[in-house]
Amino acid sequence: MLRVRWLGRVRYREALDLQRRLFSHGTHDHLLLLEHDHVFTAGPNADQSNLLVDPVEVGADYERIERGGDVTYHGPGQLTGYPILTLRGRRGGGLAETAAYVNDLEQVLIDALAAIGLAGCGRLRGYPGVWVDLDGTPRKIAAIGVRLRRGRTMHGFALNVEPDLEWFERIIPCGIRDFAPTSLRAEGNSATMRRVVDAVTGAAAKKWGECGYERADVAWRHRPSDLSAFSRGLGPGSVPMPAPRSRARLAEVGVYGGIGLAERKPPWLRARMDANAGYLRLRKVMREHDLVTVCEEAGCPNIFECWGAGTATFMINGERCTRACGFCLVDTRRPIAVDIDEPRRVADAVAQMGLTHAVVTAVARDDLADGGAAAFARTITAIKLRSPSTGVEVLVPDFSGDPASLQVVLDAGPDILNHNIETVPRLQRAVRPSAGYARSLAVLARSAAAGHTTKSGIIVGMGEHDHEVDGTLADLAAIGVQIVTIGQYLRPTSHHIPVARWVAPEAFDRWRDVGESLGIAHVESSPLTRSSYHAGESASAVQLGPSRHHVPA
Repeated sequence: MLRVRWLGRVRYREALDLQRRLFSHGTHDHLLLLEHDHVFTAGPNADQSNLLVDPVEVGADYERIERGGDVTYHGPGQLTGYPILTLRGRRGGGLAETAAYVNDLEQVLIDALAAIGLAGCGRLRGYPGVWVDLDGTPRKIAAIGVRLRRGRTMHGFALNVEPDLEWFERIIPCGIRDFAPTSLRAEGNSATMRRVVDAVTGAAAKKWGECGYERADVAWRHRPSDLSAFSRGLGPGSVPMPAPRSRARLAEVGVYGGIGLAERKPPWLRARMDANAGYLRLRKVMREHDLVTVCEEAGCPNIFECWGAGTATFMINGERCTRACGFCLVDTRRPIAVDIDEPRRVADAVAQMGLTHAVVTAVARDDLADGGAAAFARTITAIKLRSPSTGVEVLVPDFSGDPASLQVVLDAGPDILNHNIETVPRLQRAVRPSAGYARSLAVLARSAAAGHTTKSGIIVGMGEHDHEVDGTLADLAAIGVQIVTIGQYLRPTSHHIPVARWVAPEAFDRWRDVGESLGIAHVESSPLTRSSYHAGESASAVQLGPSRHHVPA
């Protein structure tokens, strides 16, 4: 199965780390299609004199990467494609195999360009890529740079749809001085990026989709007003995102109406209220240590069951989030200062409760330089020093995609790194506009690549289709996520997006089977499942990563 993903605008480093994990882990076939912010890239043998400017001075990134080719440019208006494929019958990865694959990739682009009305494109002898006006003044419209090892591919192509061609004047593109780059728009073709993606998808499916293909797209329309105030650099907001704005975004991706707050839930969603002795004891411990739990802040329906069993999810870094996700009850007012004594109090509570498995999460803190990563690390360390035999699971935000912040958490040695993908690609912008599907996959890919047991979660009932959840499970499996939770969305207030449907228990049973058939070690899937539901049992069901029983010095 070829899985095609239109990911929208993605930072180069995030896409690269995602590629690397897909490339090295398993045999899942993906075609990632996206745009980048301004970036110059170069292969290991590139001539650095072909980079004519200081990238920082022109507002661009610069990356040295493991692909063939010289210096090139990626940026807005350019369709970048990364096929991560296992090529049948081409296990050697030598020059002949690489040349054959490059030829296939060129043909995919030539066929796609013909389909959108740019005929006459082809190859120029001695120069890789796709060219126009071969019999006149050849111009390069698509660059290619790939890596092939043991029949597995990464990197790919850059097809100029409507980029600012002045950026190519800041380099010697691919080390070629004799010919100029061009674009669809410069050649008089008005095809939109979406139409080009459709054409490339069709051509790629014919070439590499012999076992079938499926496609998922993130939102095609982005507005700065969709983002939280912090994501726009404006500081804190004051109230949750109004429901009408969330509903407008949902309507753009085909989700209308929904179930009213007054409608009775089906019987399988009615959690039993039971202020049992265990619940009351744990609540008392939380109050004594002045701690916050996501169980209370997010209105979890399982609070009586979990607290009664002596398990809870500690929420650090305050109780006010700098994001404005349309499904979340957590407060979005101005965040307060980080409490430096909080890690000790969490560790004391874990010891007092005698936990064998502790879960720690946090609000998103985009106001902090590290996104709150240091507090996670201090809390992990404090728990492990106080209770060396206790497993520590952290449920982290995306740290705005910063790999260094994530590494701070990973270096502290959590036993499980959890980051929720939340929903399918189509709904990402509608329900979590300050996050992103590719960014969340990159966070998970970095954790899995570092050898950590990695976990994620999906909420259903927000307007997704069953097959889209299947595709998201496939993406999580492809990067090596080992634990996945799937649960029903319950609308917290009228400020939040409506419930689109009640998902029957049989569907959750099916997703458990689908996920495990894809290679996910444990899928916790039921209507009332939440990210930390049965966390200890889930941890016991998988082989924990190298951090297990690690005690910091």
